[in-house]
Amino acid sequence: MTGKSEGLFRVSPQFAIAAVFFAAACSNSGGGGSTTAPPPPPPSSGPTWTPGVFEAASQFEDRCQVVRTGVDIEGNTFPDMAGSTLEENFWLRSWTNETYLWNDEVTDQDPANFSSRVAYFDVLKTEELTPSGEEKDDFHFSQPTEEYLATRNSAPSATYGARLIAFSTAPPRDFRILYTEPNSPASTVVMGLPNFVRGARILEVDGVDLVNAPTQTEVDMINAGLFPESAGETHTFMVQDPGAASPRMITLMSVDLASKPVNRMRTINTATGPVGYMLLNTFSPFATEKEIADAISALRADGVNDLILDLRYNGGGLLNVAAQLGFQIAGAARTNGRVFENLRFNADAGGVNPVTGETDNSVPFYSTGLGFSVANGTPLQSLDLPRVFVLSTDSTCSASEAVVNGLRGIDVEVILIGSTTCGKPFGFYPTDNCGETYFSIQFQGINDKGFGDYTDGFKPANSSAVFPISVPGCAVADDLETELGDETEAMLAAALQFRANGTCPTPPPSPKPGSFAKTSEGLKTPIDIMPTRDVYATNRDMTLPE
Repeated sequence: MTGKSEGLFRVSPQFAIAAVFFAAACSNSGGGGSTTAPPPPPPSSGPTWTPGVFEAASQFEDRCQVVRTGVDIEGNTFPDMAGSTLEENFWLRSWTNETYLWNDEVTDQDPANFSSRVAYFDVLKTEELTPSGEEKDDFHFSQPTEEYLATRNSAPSATYGARLIAFSTAPPRDFRILYTEPNSPASTVVMGLPNFVRGARILEVDGVDLVNAPTQTEVDMINAGLFPESAGETHTFMVQDPGAASPRMITLMSVDLASKPVNRMRTINTATGPVGYMLLNTFSPFATEKEIADAISALRADGVNDLILDLRYNGGGLLNVAAQLGFQIAGAARTNGRVFENLRFNADAGGVNPVTGETDNSVPFYSTGLGFSVANGTPLQSLDLPRVFVLSTDSTCSASEAVVNGLRGIDVEVILIGSTTCGKPFGFYPTDNCGETYFSIQFQGINDKGFGDYTDGFKPANSSAVFPISVPGCAVADDLETELGDETEAMLAAALQFRANGTCPTPPPSPKPGSFAKTSEGLKTPIDIMPTRDVYATNRDMTLPE
């Protein structure tokens, strides 16, 4: 989703300050007297809104209510100049009109009516629905640039190394462990068990009842324990492990940790040859490029003849790294001269990328490093496979779906095991202005066969869902009772079964409700508790290294 901090981060020319004209005082000597000219009018209070008339976004770019000074964490000098919230809003309005994919579906509203730039940005989107009745643009958000850059650069943050899922954020609350990070406090084994076991339900935090706590004070205590603000904090948890007769108490100390994109990787020996398994949880940050390349090299060395790619929690990230993975799966012979994804922009763009000005808007199957964390031009190894098994849920989104669509576009067989993907064939170039980075849909991804219409996602063939695009495979519910990568875990077991004999287990009932909120600020809500969600949750990011 997001052209994250890329070389594309700054895309418009700097604003040239316009002169402000004042009426000149004049004198009059007639009759031997003099008169004093009227005082000059006050300086202009800023641009004014004319419905349907849009000045160039470059006229308002970097005109900031609060001016940053110095450099960001990547060493780039802040381009900010003195301005106002009104000018920031006018920039958003013009930038949206120039680059937003559905710019003709945005209601033009007066920027002066909004005292907050984020509040104004929130209305600069389409309100249309997909054929199934879902929001057409459910991916529109922003976040402070400082936070965005920290995430993109894998800056460690205070954590225990566990991702949560909330099936209910209101009493009776139901918070469980989705997975843990390798070599983290959460995954440390104590008395034969990891501190946090996949599927464990959190019952108490620092002695406070997470399930039923009714007061804001108690909720604040729970949030403070679940989401530590700094490394070195110690908190206690009562957890109920799957299948356990009674709960247990654990104590964890937070550490500064960056999530690993490749969370797990192994080779599974079967009667028909070795099978690779890789749990890939994001295509960002920049470290992803090397982690994927290292994993593919290891699997190639093991001689795997199939790959089970676990994208069930992968919301996307760097589209160019997804294109590299496509090459590393399919190999040179299948990808040579083919396109991983073509970018389609709004009708006003006339075939020109409205963000970069480029006319070649194709993304190839990259066969070399791009400089994120693998040196530019370094040849990448590949598995040369004619098919791939993809494990999916509704959290499989954006750049992850691009892998499915891109491989299908060159006739690599994709077998989908799990549930319907999120349905986001769209992406953006994350753009900073005045300390806020905006993620606004700017293109649709189309594969080599010209297909990109999967706004209701991809589904396994035996799923009963009506609107998604059907892909060979099996509908299987996410198994929170078994560790990821275990051959008995439901999705992985189904992939191995389908590989062995082409059959599926009995389709599951409808999955449980509950997932991460699709908002940029969905961390902690009053009275209810919300797990953290990072910027890459539903992301197709066009960033390239500078």
